[in-house]
Amino acid sequence: MRKPALFLVAAVALGLSAAGLGQAGSSAPALTGACAKANLKLVKGGQLSLATDNLSFPPWFGGKERKGSGFAPSDPYSGQGYESAVAYEVAKRLGFARGEVMWIAVPFGKSFAPGKKAFDWYISQVSYKPVRAKAADFSKSYYFVNQAVVGLKGKPITKVKTVAGLGPFQLGVAIGTTSYDYIVDHIKSKPKVYDTNADAVAALKNGRIDGLVVDFPSTGYITGVQVPNSTVVGRLPTKGTRERFGMIFQKGNPLVSCVNKVLDRMWADGTLKRLEARWLAGSAPILK
Repeated sequence: MRKPALFLVAAVALGLSAAGLGQAGSSAPALTGACAKANLKLVKGGQLSLATDNLSFPPWFGGKERKGSGFAPSDPYSGQGYESAVAYEVAKRLGFARGEVMWIAVPFGKSFAPGKKAFDWYISQVSYKPVRAKAADFSKSYYFVNQAVVGLKGKPITKVKTVAGLGPFQLGVAIGTTSYDYIVDHIKSKPKVYDTNADAVAALKNGRIDGLVVDFPSTGYITGVQVPNSTVVGRLPTKGTRERFGMIFQKGNPLVSCVNKVLDRMWADGTLKRLEARWLAGSAPILK
């Protein structure tokens, strides 16, 4: 994702100066037919019910945490952060005013678990995997992902320049993530697995692991706020199919095809690229 110090400054500045509702491309023509607002299959008529993990952290979400909202440390309603801005832009192109969008907190793992969904779509850095798509439908990509490694400053892992060089180090990861898959399949090591990403971050902070593997944009908040004495060791190169984030829907809900039409337009008119540049700017070396 970005160089930590620069990302933190940029994120704070943007959070203070902008609502970040994805204004670019908002004049696109409304969808018609089955995708007209009145014809959409929704959990609750008259509103768009969106969901994300209760840990709604930058750069995916921004804004000051609201007491009693069920979300921390950011506020999905703010429209700030990449995923919040994308969600509101898609909602707008489907014909929904901001006040017609409601958010609920749903744990990451439950978003794609079997069963009836309490949301119209879920957005919280969920990578598409065929096994996940057995019980839920995924939208097309709204972001293509690189995994990355975070380590404590001054520790030997920070000198690693290659994927193979990570082998001797104890890596940590949240359970059920593509970060875990990457470690097992490509680094060929056995990671320590934690119930949540917050637990894995705490393990890094307390020195119980040498490195934490997460999606690259999340490293900015980790190194800038959660573990200030940490740094990005590097991004991990893409192996096999390009990893992508998708929104999650009730299996069989035709709403997914309407959202896909909107995403196609947002890729075509450059909106997603502009939002990415705004909220996810920065870089780090790719390990060889």
